[in-house]
Amino acid sequence: MPPQKQELVAAADALAGGDYERAVSSYNRILKEDPNCAEAYFGKAEASVASSNASQEEVIACYRKAVELDSKNPLYHSAFGAYLTEIGRFNEAEAAYNKAADADPDNAPYYWSEFAVEYALKAPVVMAKFLDEKTRDLIYRKGLRYVLKALRLSEEEARRLLTPPAAASSSA
Repeated sequence: MPPQKQELVAAADALAGGDYERAVSSYNRILKEDPNCAEAYFGKAEASVASSNASQEEVIACYRKAVELDSKNPLYHSAFGAYLTEIGRFNEAEAAYNKAADADPDNAPYYWSEFAVEYALKAPVVMAKFLDEKTRDLIYRKGLRYVLKALRLSEEEARRLLTPPAAASSSA
């Protein structure tokens, strides 16, 4: 196995084993040798999130570099989207999840549904001091649109499915 692959495996093992500092250190060594290694940027971002020693901007920079170097990798986009959702950067998160869906059309519904649920749960918490009924409605409307997109249902189809059958059938 080439030395860089060995180092990537060792860094991934450290990350999986919860040794985030060692993982970050390993990814830094890899990036020093190969500043175009998307996998190392992604691993460093993931380890940095878990270790809590990096700033949000440092983590974002690592995710951005990973998706820049390997824009076809849906995992990089969806993990970046999840992180952005977690820190309340919802428009950027939405874009990242949509890029994951573009990169992996067969699994697009899963990216859209993940965004829908995470956004609908997290946005009201992040926006708590600004949350009125209108804002709450906007949040849930966006979440529902992504659920419908994931299910490949139009709003009209959803309304039809959610509307109880007419009372005429109960009078027979």
